[in-house]
Amino acid sequence: MRDSSNKPHFPACFVELPPETEGRRAAFYLAAEEYIAEKLPADDYFFTWQLGPTVVFGRNQSIRQEVDLDFCSREGIDVIRRRSGGGAIFADRHNIMTSLVTEAEAVEPLFKEYAEAVASALRQLGAPVVVSGRNDTVLEGGGKICGNAFYHKKNRCIAHGTMLYDTNTRLMEGALHPEVSKLKEKGVKSVRSRVGVLKDFLPFGVEELRRQLPLLLCNRTIVLTDDDVQQIEHLEQRYYDPEFLLGSTERNDAIRRGRIEGCGLVELHFRLHGSLVKEVELTGDFFVLDDVQQAFNSCFSGQPFTHESLVQAIRNHHPEQSIRGLTEESLIKILDN
Repeated sequence: MRDSSNKPHFPACFVELPPETEGRRAAFYLAAEEYIAEKLPADDYFFTWQLGPTVVFGRNQSIRQEVDLDFCSREGIDVIRRRSGGGAIFADRHNIMTSLVTEAEAVEPLFKEYAEAVASALRQLGAPVVVSGRNDTVLEGGGKICGNAFYHKKNRCIAHGTMLYDTNTRLMEGALHPEVSKLKEKGVKSVRSRVGVLKDFLPFGVEELRRQLPLLLCNRTIVLTDDDVQQIEHLEQRYYDPEFLLGSTERNDAIRRGRIEGCGLVELHFRLHGSLVKEVELTGDFFVLDDVQQAFNSCFSGQPFTHESLVQAIRNHHPEQSIRGLTEESLIKILDN
């Protein structure tokens, strides 16, 4: 373990990605962090990236506590789980994402140095910022503009952050305010903070800010090759695994119920693993026409627990046909109760 007090991490080595990787999904850049940690020689590596509208949430969080998945689907907002802890963030092209990959060592000094280095760079550019007790960067008058997180890999530590130049407030608020009143949920909730934006303090746009950061934080460059990109793309696929993206270590319950004229009371007891349906049990005073449990589990098991996904599953599999007097539309209506 290196003594960070003897060897600072900045200025770091800037990692330049091929131009064709610009605008990839968040999972690509998170995989790039892992690739750099696993494959590149020992050094301190820094790079920046930007995203289309995206929610990135923490390793230990339940997605349904953090994200309105239906809103994100309607608005074309990507949703990705990262491997570090911390809370959920919304990012778009008005944000700059920063990544530092370095040798593994005591976390607190490294995390503090990373936050202080980024804050120092912003102060040099004219933004009145300080580092908070959580190693986030905030405006002196209040308002969080950089949130940071970290995690360890073998012999390496990865720290990354989100820098808020500006944002689409409607998308941010819609994506990060889920409806969870009908769900008995366990997980680590995000701590919502009042945010500020750098555009109010800097005399240039987000593109120039992104260009300036490596000039202030780095003094050497390494350029990744097309072969490097292919290997990153291979690592990227792990972030799309439904168990990693939507699952969690906790099992949760969600109940939907409704009384349908000519059918009776129908209660759907969903058992969830994170936000994936593992199984569903039915109770009520209805009459069955077929194996109800098999019909409903065949329909819903493995589906993301979102309204749109469940409705589509009903339209594809028609489990309502196993219950006397239950129609497709009345079953869909039960999902809203």
